[in-house]
Amino acid sequence: MSAYLKETLVIGISATALFDLKEADKVFREKYTSDKDTAIAEYRKYMLEREGEPLNGGTGMPLVKALLELNKYQPEGEAPLIEVVVMSRNSPETGIRVLQNIRNNQLKISRHAFTGGESVVGYLEAFGVDLFLTTTVVDAQKVIDGKTCAAAVLKNPPKNHKKIPEGQVRIAFDGDAVLFDESSEIVYKAEGLDRFNTIKDQHQDMPMEEGPYADLLKKLSRLQERLPFSVEYSPVRISIVTARNTPAEMRVIKTLRHWGVYVDEIFFLGGLEKTKVLEAFHPHIFFDDQDLHIENASKVVPAGKVPYPSNSPLNKINSKKKD
Repeated sequence: MSAYLKETLVIGISATALFDLKEADKVFREKYTSDKDTAIAEYRKYMLEREGEPLNGGTGMPLVKALLELNKYQPEGEAPLIEVVVMSRNSPETGIRVLQNIRNNQLKISRHAFTGGESVVGYLEAFGVDLFLTTTVVDAQKVIDGKTCAAAVLKNPPKNHKKIPEGQVRIAFDGDAVLFDESSEIVYKAEGLDRFNTIKDQHQDMPMEEGPYADLLKKLSRLQERLPFSVEYSPVRISIVTARNTPAEMRVIKTLRHWGVYVDEIFFLGGLEKTKVLEAFHPHIFFDDQDLHIENASKVVPAGKVPYPSNSPLNKINSKKKD
């Protein structure tokens, strides 16, 4: 990563996560299984014919807009607080529609990568990306497996997303297997809640290992420090929404203290559904590893699924439960 961007929060986002490109994607996928060359030609024709047409915002649009607004607080002569990189499998030619809509939406995005059908994953490190948002499961899985940065597969935009207070960025995270490593989740799934709670209580003074989003949380903490506000009044508001309950809460809070990060709100729901709490917090995005929580949450707030590593025991445990 460039030393210039070391303190900058860098978001990499696919064109399909930034804009609603479902119709264009449908044109491609309908032909792809039978004739790849025809699919590419049809997609190219579709995009070129609609170069000047507007696109609706995708699931990642509210977050991107809110984050970019923070650059108005950029200290003079210092690196930007936020950088957004659009990373697309489009060719430069078919990407013109995306670029035109970025301009029409007055998004201050100056970095782009158009790879002409190839995966963008290999370029994340070159751009110093801290969080990669995509609608392509394969790409997100590669990022998680390679431990390149935080990554999520975005769900479709919610139909009735509540208006978020202007001037704020609100981000909500699940705990285990997202901010923290998956060891506790494995204990819970394999040995049950009682054993999970016993271990959490016994090890409450031992910080949990970092999960795939730990570095992102720390980068958000550094972002808070660079803003001209005390952390309690920062426009960057962070929440943890977990299904866990007492006695797991002490270890979570002490781990965050050990990491030196400030979290505004934590909800230990004890198995209650997360949707109502998320509706009340109304984040720009919510990250979770479990399908049930994500499917419900995505109906009311923008949401992203955090994949488990391919070699995670949780994949096997979950598949057995489905059987």
